[in-house]
Order: sequence, then C-alpha cells, then structure tokens
Amino acid sequence: MNYFSSNFKLGILGGGQLGKMLLAETRKFDIQTYVIDPSDEAPGKFACNKFFQGDLMDYKTVYDFGKQVDVLTFEIELVNIEALKQLEKEGIKVYPSPATLEQIQHKGIQKDFYTKNTIPTAAYKRFETIEELKVAIQNNLQSLPFIWKAAEFGYDGNGVKVVRAIDDLQGLSASACIAEEMIDFKNELAVIVVRNPSGQVATYPVVEMEFHPEANQVEYVLCPARIEENVAKKAMDIAMKVSEHFNHVGLLAVEMFQTQDDQIIVNEVAPRPHNSGHYSIEASYCSQFENHLRAILDLPLGSTKSKVAGIMVNLVGEEGFDGEVVYENIEEILAIDGVTPHIYGKRKTRPFRKMGHVTIVHEDMNQARKIAENVKKTIRVISK
Repeated sequence: MNYFSSNFKLGILGGGQLGKMLLAETRKFDIQTYVIDPSDEAPGKFACNKFFQGDLMDYKTVYDFGKQVDVLTFEIELVNIEALKQLEKEGIKVYPSPATLEQIQHKGIQKDFYTKNTIPTAAYKRFETIEELKVAIQNNLQSLPFIWKAAEFGYDGNGVKVVRAIDDLQGLSASACIAEEMIDFKNELAVIVVRNPSGQVATYPVVEMEFHPEANQVEYVLCPARIEENVAKKAMDIAMKVSEHFNHVGLLAVEMFQTQDDQIIVNEVAPRPHNSGHYSIEASYCSQFENHLRAILDLPLGSTKSKVAGIMVNLVGEEGFDGEVVYENIEEILAIDGVTPHIYGKRKTRPFRKMGHVTIVHEDMNQARKIAENVKKTIRVISK
C-alpha cells in the first residue's frame, strides 16, 4: 500500500502530547491523518489533516471514527475496546490490537497475565471494591503497608497510592483495585520494544527513571541507565519476554524495578509511545514516534541505537499556579548547547499537569545530568 502523499488515512485515538509528537512524523512522511479527542483544544488538533471532537469511551463515536480510516492506532489506553473489536472484524487494521489492549487496560487483568506467563512481578491481590479491601485489612487478610492501584482509569501518577494505614484509603475510588506488595528497589527502569506485523522486533536501550516523590510522576529519564551490563541484559530479556507474550504491534513500554539484589520485577506496561522514550527524538537514530509509525504500517523498523547520551526532563505545572500558562526563564535554557524544549500546546496549567519536556544530549552522561538539574531549577511552568 502507498502511504505517502496518497489517499491512505491513519486514524489516531487521542490528540494529546503523544499524538502531537506522532503527528510530527506523519507530517514528515506526508501521511494523511485523522485525530479524535475529547478536547477541542487538544495539542494534536493543529497538526492533523482532519480533527474530530468526541468521547473515546463511547462505542458509536469510536466506531464511526474508525470507519473513516485504513489503520487505527491510539495514544491513550482509555478507549472503547468493543468498538475496536468490531472495527477489526470489519477489516480495519487496529494496532496495537484490541486483544492486546484488553489485557493491559485493566491492571488486575494485566497482573494476572504476568502470573500466568511466569513473568516476575510484585505479589498482589485483586479487590472488586474499596470496601472489600478494607474488610480484608480489618480481618488481617491484607497486610500493611502496600501499594493501592485503581484497576482502571489511572494515569500520570493518579490512581496509585502508598497505603500505610486503613485511613489512607479515604477518598480513593470505590471501584475495583489491586493491593500490591511494596518493592525495595534500587532503580526504576524501562525498556521500549517495537514490533511490526511481519515480526521484526527491536528494543531501545534500558533507561533509568527518577520520580517526583509527591506526584509519582517521572521527573528525569536517563539513557543509557546507569546500571551494570548484566542487569541491563536481564531487563532487556524480560522486556522481550513480555513483548512476545503480548504479541503486540507497535510500541510496548515495559516499566520495571531493579531490586536490591539486582532482580528485575515488571511493574506495568503501556502499548503506545511513552514518557520514557521522549529522549529518543533528539538522542536516537530513529525516535520512538517514528518507529511506532513504521511498525503499525509494517515498514522496516529504524535503528533504536542512541547517537549520544540523552536525558529527558518533564515540565509540569508548579504547585500554587492554575490558569493561562507562562514558561518562565525558557530563554535561559535555550541558550545552553544540547538543550531542546518541547512545549505540548496546553494553554492552561495546573499543579503537576504535564506541559512539556526538555531533552538534554551530551557525549558525557554525567555532564548531561548536571545540565538537566540546571534546566529543572531554571525553567518554571507557572500561570499569569
């Protein structure tokens, strides 16, 4: 099929920052794109050929949108799976497949998947309601502390909480959840695996993630991770095993813990471009976004190797600011060699909202990390 400068249409469910960055690649190749998002101010609205506003969880909305395109992908997991299944039955190519997404969308089902396939993961228990979990704690059937995770609809640190006492459950979602063992870890790592329908597979290098202690959001992503070679190999092997069992098409980001005794434990996965791969736009020969596009169109995959060490710094709204966004001191970081800011196009900021990221590239990882720290301290995402 001729994808380039043709009548071929790629549909993207979700027009957030991931969709916007994916659209940079479709524009590079002159691939016609349709995007749908709940917000009329979605960042991806201004880079696609045709934009639709609609609810991604509504069956008819997703089905009607999908019937207009040749290949359908998504930048967010919260989409109507039944509509995707029907579209697939009717010949629309959906990548990653609804079957893959169904096993990932619900965290309880995702954890069961790891257990079934002997993939190392933290011990857990599933609960249908928060009340059921409270009863288990009261009857000593669930020990404290643990990590509470909402089974569905969690994102960007929402839907995850450390529970040290039963009172910590107050105000949490009443619906299905899991209680997960707390892992004593050295590092949080991630590996992105890319696969096309022909079976070609490639992996990006292991990255190291540093999280904000309050928001549970990634603050820094470092590539390559500062770990021993044998640990990196173990992480890559487990990521490949996860990928093989999901049999996905497109990108699969596998988040993992490196324990104190250097075991690798899978935390969770995302079947789409991922925050842990943003560094690749500047630091890799082929970015995660271009490779996702190549994969879902069954084109040869690009090189996942890094040209240089890369660090990604997340730009999130500062606490105490809510309203029309201002990027303070951005001119100062633009004056630093190897520093590239990405502004997502969200006009309103609020505390901890993802508003952009900055990539730092350098031949020396230690120097890159120092620059990243300086960037983090310099730029401020505030409101007028």
